[in-house]
Amino acid sequence: MSTTTKPQNIGDLRESGYEVLSVKQEIRKNLIKNIKSGQNLFPGIIGFDESVLPQMENAILAGQDIILLGERGQAKSRIIRSLVSLLDDEIPVMEGCELNDDPFKPICLHCKNKIAAEGDRAKISWLPREMRYAEKLATPDITVADLIGEIDPIKVAEGRYLSDELTIHYGLIPRTNRGIFCMNELPDLSERIQVSLFNLMQERDIQIKGYRIMLPLDVFLVSSANPEDYTNRGRIITPLKDRYGAQIRTHYPKTTAQEMGIVEQEYTRFDDTSEQVTVPDYMKELVAEITALARRSPDVNQRSGVSLRVSIANYETVLSSAFKRSLKHKEKAAPRVSDLPAIVASTLGKLEMESVEEGREFKVVEELTKKAVLNTFGRHFKPRDFEDLVAKFEEGFTLETGSDIPSSDYVKNLPQIGEASKLIKRIEPSEDPAAIASAMEFILEGLHLNRRINRDQSGGHMIYTA
Repeated sequence: MSTTTKPQNIGDLRESGYEVLSVKQEIRKNLIKNIKSGQNLFPGIIGFDESVLPQMENAILAGQDIILLGERGQAKSRIIRSLVSLLDDEIPVMEGCELNDDPFKPICLHCKNKIAAEGDRAKISWLPREMRYAEKLATPDITVADLIGEIDPIKVAEGRYLSDELTIHYGLIPRTNRGIFCMNELPDLSERIQVSLFNLMQERDIQIKGYRIMLPLDVFLVSSANPEDYTNRGRIITPLKDRYGAQIRTHYPKTTAQEMGIVEQEYTRFDDTSEQVTVPDYMKELVAEITALARRSPDVNQRSGVSLRVSIANYETVLSSAFKRSLKHKEKAAPRVSDLPAIVASTLGKLEMESVEEGREFKVVEELTKKAVLNTFGRHFKPRDFEDLVAKFEEGFTLETGSDIPSSDYVKNLPQIGEASKLIKRIEPSEDPAAIASAMEFILEGLHLNRRINRDQSGGHMIYTA
């Protein structure tokens, strides 16, 4: 509908035959249309196709308010924000109304008075979907006035009586009328503030101070919570939990492929890095494996969770380490096993350790990295595949690796590793020196962790020997 043909007042809107739907009816209508057309309902959400998303669809079709329950870094906020795409492009509202009033059924006194005075000539405006979403992070300083409303002293000073409804300054929830309101980290909301949501959740209205008004709000309420919050930082009081129609449990990716799909989608990209650095698939797999192992480690607090941001930050870190090498040696680069020590900085701040003594956190990350290399190597090779290479080491062959060694030095040693050079093709079919260097390090470290060859450290370099 073009701007010139849109109804501009209530009379025009009535003549157009426009039907005003509640926000839940509107979202439900658009979801049904998308399901019938086979459209991707939640673009950018990976790994939830058989778990979370079907439950979301069921809740929307049932017209239920939703609480998403899950540990940090499980895309709860992204799922909630994606609901905006299920709203109509725009809806008609009373012009200048802070409550986005339905022109046919206004709820605020100002709009009622305006319609009583102007009738069908009362002006309307069109509210885009982006303006119909609001969210609030539960923090200790939140008040009922922030969410619901309060007396505005300025309006009282202008000469209105305290009993006048027009003295009210409406809070965030009333100003999201006919839209979606999200309360993030709901358990962190104090219990007395949670009580103020009771009427909104059940009777679909709110009460403000001692005013004799009952605003029948039309709000789709969606919240997020971390299971840890139920016992550690706070809780959702039982009467409020009871009012949510659906409690949906999110989870971390179930496969490394899903984990890396999310990482590829979310990591911070720089054009100059992308031009200089290529990442072999087994290195991506290795980054995801480190996070997967952390989620099972007894040294890591599993109640707190291990966020996807661990994988994203670690991926960015190994890319940066490889890019730095490309700058120093003026060559293209690929992440190597020798770049992995750099992830300590991007990992430690995101893991909550279980009673690990001071200073041992670094050892935990190192052990996770070694185990990840061992597991990833085992998915691609068997140690006996490299009997020829192990024999060369036993004859006195040594090989030095390090994150600052140019790729050309690795390629020079390629003829000396015999049959192993053919096995490299299994994981790296290209002839790119950077990729070959990465594959050689991966194989050497895999053999060392399988106790087939030895490894000594000299400064920042590793020397592999018999």
